[in-house]
Amino acid sequence: MAETLVLGYKKLMEKVKRMFILGSAASIVHWDMETKMPPKGIRLRSEQLALLSRVGHKMSTDPEVGSLLEKIIKHPGYDELSEIQKRNVYLIKKEYDEQTKLPEELVAETAKQRAITVDVWKKAKAAKDFSMFKPELEKMVDLRKKAAEILMKVKETATPYDALIDIFEPKTSAETITRIFNELKEGLVSLIKKCQSSPKQPDVSILKRRVPVDMQRKISKSLTNFIGYDTESKQAGGRIDETEHPFTTGYYDDVRITTHYHEENFTSSIFSVLHEGGHAVYEQNLNPEWIFQPVGTGCSMGFHESQSRFVENIIGRSREFWIYYLPRLKELTGNIFSDVDLDTFIRAINRVKPSKIRIEADEVTYCLHIIIRFDIERDLFADKITVADLPEVWNQKYKEYLGVEIENDSEGVMQDTHWASGLYGYFPTYALGNIYSGQILAVMEKDLPDWRDQLAKGNFQDIKQWLVKNIHSYGDLYAPTDLIQKIAGEEISVKPYINYLNEKHSKLYRF
Repeated sequence: MAETLVLGYKKLMEKVKRMFILGSAASIVHWDMETKMPPKGIRLRSEQLALLSRVGHKMSTDPEVGSLLEKIIKHPGYDELSEIQKRNVYLIKKEYDEQTKLPEELVAETAKQRAITVDVWKKAKAAKDFSMFKPELEKMVDLRKKAAEILMKVKETATPYDALIDIFEPKTSAETITRIFNELKEGLVSLIKKCQSSPKQPDVSILKRRVPVDMQRKISKSLTNFIGYDTESKQAGGRIDETEHPFTTGYYDDVRITTHYHEENFTSSIFSVLHEGGHAVYEQNLNPEWIFQPVGTGCSMGFHESQSRFVENIIGRSREFWIYYLPRLKELTGNIFSDVDLDTFIRAINRVKPSKIRIEADEVTYCLHIIIRFDIERDLFADKITVADLPEVWNQKYKEYLGVEIENDSEGVMQDTHWASGLYGYFPTYALGNIYSGQILAVMEKDLPDWRDQLAKGNFQDIKQWLVKNIHSYGDLYAPTDLIQKIAGEEISVKPYINYLNEKHSKLYRF
C-alpha cells in the first residue's frame, strides 16, 4: 500500500479519534444533567452543551477532513484498503457530507434548545400541563424540520422524515417501516384478542406488593451481575443511577445506565435494568481494537434495541430465567414473596393488557405504542398535523389502537423524553429492534439448542458470548439491512418475532 495512502488514512483516523473523545465527554455532561446537576444549573448547562456541539461540528466539518477523504478515495491504491478501513472511510465521508451542509448556528441552537426543552418537559409533565411545554416543543420541531430539509438533499432520501430515520436506522425509509409495521400490527392485534378472550387470566396482585427502594437497589445490582455488566468491582466500567426516564450512555470502558424505582411497582425497575443493561452489554462488547473508529460503534439503534429487548424480554421474562432467579428474588426481599409460586409469577409478569404507558407496556402490546409514535412523527414532518394537534391525535390513536382512554397529557403525549430531546426518527427503532430480536432468537436456537436449560441453571454466559460473536463484534461494519441478512440469512422479517410471541403466550394463556 502506497505510503501516502497509509499516512493520509492514519492522519484521518487521528482526527476522528478526537471527535469520539469529545463525543464521549459530551455524553457524560448529558448524563450529569439527568442525574446529578442541581436544578439551577440548566441555563449554564444549555450553554455548555451548545459550545460542545459547536466544537464537535467544527471538528467534523474541518476542511482538512474533506481533503484527506478526497485524497484517500481518489488514490490509485484505494482498493488495497481493508474492508474495515473502507467502511471507516465510507462512514466518515457520510458524516462529513451531512455535517458540512448543516449550518454551525443551527447545530448549536439545537443543542441549546434541547437542554431547555427537556427541562421544561420535566416541569410540564409534573404539572400535567401541555401548554407549558408546547412553545419550547414547537421550537425544537422547527429546528429539526430545518435540519431534515437540509439532510434530505445530501442523504438523497424521499422525504425529510426519511432523512431523520436514516440517522438512527441507515438505509431504512418510512415507506418500508410502514409496510413492516402494518404486518406487525396485524399479527399483534390477533394475538392480543386471543390473550384477552382466554379464561385463564393471570393474577397480577402480587406485582402490587410494596418493595422498599433499598431492596430494589440490591435487586438491580444482582441483575447487572447476572448479565455481566460490572458496576461494583475495582475494574467496573458501569454504574446505576436514578432518573425520571431510564437511559444508557457512555463509550466502551465507561457505560452508565439509569432506572426509576417505584415501591408499588417493583418490576418496573427489574425490567428497565435488564433493558438498559442489554444496551450496556452491547456497548461494552464491541470490538476493543476498533475503539475511536466509526466501525467501533453500534450498528444502528434498531440493533441496539434488539439487544436491550432480547435481554429484557426473551431472557428476562422467560420461564427459565425465573426458575433460576425467583429464589434469589425471595432472598433479597425477605418474606414479601415467600408464598408466590413460579407459575403465578411467570404469568403475572407476562400479562397481556393494553395500557397507557410505553415503558410499562407488556411484551405483546409494546410495539403498538411505537407504531402510534411513528404514525404521528411521519404526519408531523409531512405537515399533516402540528404540535398543537399532538395531544388530541395522541389520545385518538391510543383509543383506536389500544382501546385506552388518556386522562391527562402527562400519561399521554408528554410521557416520553424523546420529542423534547429532538430525537425524531428514533421511535421506530424500538419496534424494529423487537423484530430483529425474533430473527436473532431463531438463529441462536439452532446454534445453542440447550440455551433454555443453561439459563435455568443460571448460565447466561453462553448466550452472552453467542451475542458477542454474532452481533456485538461486528459493530458498524455493516448497515443494519446487511447485518440482519448476515445473521439470519434473510432481510428483516416480522414472522419469527410473531411466532415467538404466539408460541410463548399460547402456553401462558392456554389457547
